[in-house]
Amino acid sequence: MIATVVKLIVRRLLAAIPILLIVSALLFCVLRLLPVDPAAMSLPPTATIEEVEAKRREMGLDKPLPQQYLIWLSDALHGDFGRSIALRREAGSLVAATLPATIELALCAMVIAAMLGLGGGLLLFHLRGSVFEPVADLVSVLLLSIPEFLWGLILLFVFGVALQLMPFTGEVSPGLPIPHITGFLLLDSLLIGRFDVFLSACQHLILPAVALGLAFSPTIMRVLRSSLFDVYHEDYIEQARLRGLSEGHILLGHALKNAALPTLTLAGVQFGILFSGTLLVELIYSYPGMGNLMVDAVRNADLPLIQAIGLTYCIVVLVINTVVDSLYVVLNPKLRVR
Repeated sequence: MIATVVKLIVRRLLAAIPILLIVSALLFCVLRLLPVDPAAMSLPPTATIEEVEAKRREMGLDKPLPQQYLIWLSDALHGDFGRSIALRREAGSLVAATLPATIELALCAMVIAAMLGLGGGLLLFHLRGSVFEPVADLVSVLLLSIPEFLWGLILLFVFGVALQLMPFTGEVSPGLPIPHITGFLLLDSLLIGRFDVFLSACQHLILPAVALGLAFSPTIMRVLRSSLFDVYHEDYIEQARLRGLSEGHILLGHALKNAALPTLTLAGVQFGILFSGTLLVELIYSYPGMGNLMVDAVRNADLPLIQAIGLTYCIVVLVINTVVDSLYVVLNPKLRVR
């Protein structure tokens, strides 16, 4: 099994190389088509035409587009993604500083989505054939139709503004220190023993994480229910009944394990989409993650920063898909080859 997983990871890494090259080339070319002059934006408004042209030569913007891309790619392979035009800092360091916050938010949201999806899927399946099935199905469709940013606004208004039960801006309460060890605030606050910072960070994570979780859980619910319907047509379910096993034992002990496999694949895809979907939610809650950084970069036409963030999103999604496929191999004996 370990050998199969290692082979899968190696294949995925090899396949990721051309994918990253294609994505980076497309991103680079599309951004260069925008009516934006990075050289002029890097200089004060009082800069002369001669200074702008000199800056363009310094940045390599006077060279053909393929050559510009190769220069950028060579620098990126050495960890240099360029310098942010608006923030005057290295784009790579800005992404590295904000990525952990987005990962924390996405992981918490995925845990919530998985819990709601698992519970909701089992409930939908349990209500099959009853008078409550149409109501439960309608509720799941209603949940499915509400996007994450709308959930964010609803939760912010209800629990943040109207009831004033939860904080809804920033990462921690004002006045509390933000430790910088690994970059992951929840982990860092525990490492230094600041449980007040940990508690505050959890409180600030609840609303945005729940907003994302509520938006992505209905798909998991419905796929799990459909998978359970398919599994219940298998012969071993009937054999389990003939052995006298209770319906609860059959559902949780036999059917759920097999129905969870396609649901796991969907959850992996959903996690990649959810990670990208943090952008609007971070903006709504002023959460200092990579989504907020992306909004600022687009607003300022900060091309080096947009390129670095876009490539980072691509890498994270590829990693997520590799992890999910590896878990699928571990959980599904049929895929284990010697």
